[in-house]
Amino acid sequence: MKKDRHNLSKSPTVEEIPLACSDELAAVEFFERQRWGNTPCCVKCGSVEVYQMKDAKTGQRSKRFLWRCKDCKEQYTLRIGTVYEESRLPMRHWAYAFWRACTSKKGVSALEIKRHCQISYKSALFLMNRIRFAMAPDIPTPPFSGVVEVDETYVGGKPRIRNSSKRGRGTPKTPVFAAVERGGRIRRRVVADVTGKTLKDEIRKVVDPRARIMSDEHSAYRGLDKEFASHEHVAHGRREYARGEVNTNTAESSFALVKRGIIGVYHNVSKEYLHRYLWQFDFVWNTRKMNDGERTVAAIQSAEGKRLTYKASPNHA
Repeated sequence: MKKDRHNLSKSPTVEEIPLACSDELAAVEFFERQRWGNTPCCVKCGSVEVYQMKDAKTGQRSKRFLWRCKDCKEQYTLRIGTVYEESRLPMRHWAYAFWRACTSKKGVSALEIKRHCQISYKSALFLMNRIRFAMAPDIPTPPFSGVVEVDETYVGGKPRIRNSSKRGRGTPKTPVFAAVERGGRIRRRVVADVTGKTLKDEIRKVVDPRARIMSDEHSAYRGLDKEFASHEHVAHGRREYARGEVNTNTAESSFALVKRGIIGVYHNVSKEYLHRYLWQFDFVWNTRKMNDGERTVAAIQSAEGKRLTYKASPNHA
């Protein structure tokens, strides 16, 4: 029989996810494999002398899928020390939400998770914000090097006043700054303003001094050539969008993805919680060379060591 060449390279995660999204035991075991691999250990003391707690009569795992450590005698579950700690939502819902968040280029709304998982909107929103928290970048990160594009944009919808020429600066919209390592990583942040002090501080945080900076002609970027290897810019005001390799096209295209996602999927995101959505967009961008299965595993593994309490999570989006 002739083999299907497309199935030969299928990620194991892609094969496991459908069952993990529908069966609770399969979901728990899937998350345990991503966290511990073939060597489960105690989340309290780190010992590998652990065992699953099972019903003496049926031999099946406990309803809470408990583990017990032989050394410290503590009981625990895979949820401890992760973004889903103390969550009562079934792990199969977490599996589905992680999958959708990692495979949807422009994001997935809490309303869609609510409908598909048949849970309350409040639960779906909290679930999605915990997943976005898991996608937050580790601090500090290695500085961006090589050619780095920097740019800013404004998020908050179209002008409500007809024939208004103001589309960003001078409006109530939220300013967002981006630094993009050409061919590499991206970092977008909500900023208070787009003054030279604010933008230069953001650039210093993430860019190596030996990098080449590319920007537009915004006056806030003046003087960067004194702190970095070089600083070149294009004059958008004169309709100059590229001069050889000097351009900010990568940064601008990244903003386009964010705005399409907010307008088409989320419809509106408040300034207070916009940074969480940027975490998700950045995570998907930075893992774009992975397949969907690898990206999902990376997100699940990044959930360890992070906690987001209910009070700290937004109640609206």
